[in-house]
Parts: sequence; C-alpha cells; structure tokens
Amino acid sequence: MSDKRDHSDANDEEMRAEYNFSGRVGIRGKYYQQLRDGYTLKIHREDGTTLVQQITRPEGTVTLDPDVQDYFPDSEAVNTALRTLIQLVKPKKKKRSTASATPKTQSS
Repeated sequence: MSDKRDHSDANDEEMRAEYNFSGRVGIRGKYYQQLRDGYTLKIHREDGTTLVQQITRPEGTVTLDPDVQDYFPDSEAVNTALRTLIQLVKPKKKKRSTASATPKTQSS
C-alpha cells in the first residue's frame, strides 16, 4: 500500500499557513549576475557522498534584458528579427592589410 495523501484540498485558493509570505518582500534580480556567471550545484546523497557540478551557460547563449524580452517571447522571434536586420545591413568590406594597401599608379 502506497503512502498517498488526501489531495482533495489541492484546489483551495488559499495557501497553507506555513507558506504565509505576507510582510516579506522579494528582491528582483538578486541572483541574476550569479546565474549569468555560472554557479556550483552540490548534491548531498544519502550514502554520504557529495556530487559537485559546475553549471555554466552554454556557449552561444544570449540573455535579453527585460525590456527587450517584452517584444520577443521566444528564440524563434529573436532569430527572425535578427535575420531581417542582417538583410538590411550591408556587409562590411574587409580591411586590406598594410602590405597590400600600396596605391596603384595609373598608366596612360
């Protein structure tokens, strides 16, 4: 027999008393920079060992500021907008190296 709790009150609109957060204020962005820089995750196992993992953002990850996120709900929207912008911008000409940048004389 499994240990199942009565979830009949799961649809109640009120939180349990132990989850009362009134009078407390969260700090927006408190861990934002730490998450961007990466963090260490420690998992303490029942056998007494500890698994340590360094979590970093995958290469190529781009973080949008909140005001920009309002306009782009997902990565597909960002990619579409950037591809449109790329089509509008003329490709940059490659700079000549100083050795090959000697002026040519015009002969008549």
